[in-house]
Amino acid sequence: MGDLETQVLSIEPLAEKEAVWTKLVKITYRDPNGTARTWESAERRSRPKDSDIDGVGIVAILEKDGGPEILLQKQYRPPVDKLTIEVPAGLIDEGETPEEAAVRELKEETGYVGKVTETTPIMFNDPGFCNTNLRMVHVTIDMSLPENKNPVPQLEDNEFIECFTLPIATLWKDLERLEAEGYAIDARIGTLAEGIEIAKQFKLS
Repeated sequence: MGDLETQVLSIEPLAEKEAVWTKLVKITYRDPNGTARTWESAERRSRPKDSDIDGVGIVAILEKDGGPEILLQKQYRPPVDKLTIEVPAGLIDEGETPEEAAVRELKEETGYVGKVTETTPIMFNDPGFCNTNLRMVHVTIDMSLPENKNPVPQLEDNEFIECFTLPIATLWKDLERLEAEGYAIDARIGTLAEGIEIAKQFKLS
């Protein structure tokens, strides 16, 4: 992203007729004591009818001589008005499997061609606020393949994404450093790094 500066210019209420991607709903439910209660929630409008998820997150691991590295992105996110450190991710298209969506999004956003190794159960991003969900798809990137020597992203006009890698071994410390530099840390990569540290602490590997 270089010297490109991004900033919020204004914030105002969004009329429902203008909302393309999301909608607000009021849910009425009965709690365990039999009391009727209400809950405010947000929902995506983009989930395909034949899909049980909105999108995929991609844990893309590059096989390097110095040890495995994870592929990450820097992307400006208006809701937090910061550059955010994230894993590659994207919405699923109609008729796609999570694995197909992950391979497609990885190629589009990063230029890399990867091989799927694992797909997680459905995960909910923030179930107290919205119904948005995804599957995390694990992908390995063979750096010896010609197509991965000089990857070129195929970004849309409204996408400004900078790709970089971090060693798996020092991921937690590197994220702490990036936060201190002013970046926002997406929960998906933060939770992954935390899990690695817990595995080290309890010698689970």
